[in-house]
Amino acid sequence: VQLQASGGGSVQAGGSLRLTCAASGRTVSIYHMGWFRQAPGKEREFVSVISSSGGRTFYADSVKGRFAISRDSDKNTIYLQMNSLKPEDTAVYYCAADLDYGVSLSVRGSRYEFWGQGTLVTVSS
Repeated sequence: VQLQASGGGSVQAGGSLRLTCAASGRTVSIYHMGWFRQAPGKEREFVSVISSSGGRTFYADSVKGRFAISRDSDKNTIYLQMNSLKPEDTAVYYCAADLDYGVSLSVRGSRYEFWGQGTLVTVSS
């Protein structure tokens, strides 16, 4: 499966952006889909994940209450709505796919088999 992330840009603190992850090559309905980010000079970190059915979601504490992950199976697309953005949200954001083997959702990047190319989000104060 190929993943294409888009929707990044530059916003001021308090603003909003919606990231999109478009999948092709295979339906992503059998994959848990996650968002990760990597800030300059820092390790990649987990942001959010949604189950293959869309019925379960999980968020990093740093974004809980501000970000919302969703998926549209008909469009083979995953979204990350980001509100109340902070300068510390500045990073390259990546979407990733983890085949649903019937195990729990994962925050570990090593569990994800496919990755998109990343989209840059810059939040200024």
